[in-house]
Amino acid sequence: MDHSASPEAGRRDWLLAEIRRTGGEWTPRRVEAVMHASPWPTSKRNTARKDLRALANRGALTARDDAATGRRTYTPKILNLRSAA
Repeated sequence: MDHSASPEAGRRDWLLAEIRRTGGEWTPRRVEAVMHASPWPTSKRNTARKDLRALANRGALTARDDAATGRRTYTPKILNLRSAA
């Protein structure tokens, strides 16, 4: 699938770059806060949820469910740059 063909591609690529740059655990609330300083400042939590899920489906993020809190968090997958050489 060509990700650049969808209207969400630019926003999701920007978000993924920010997630990789910053690291840590990401929730829809954290994404929503970061998006205020992005070219898409009106993005809300539902959009954040969809973007995180799409990036996880792409293989760029790892989703973790906390059974105690019912929260899902996402972390960036570590890139293995040695295998690309």
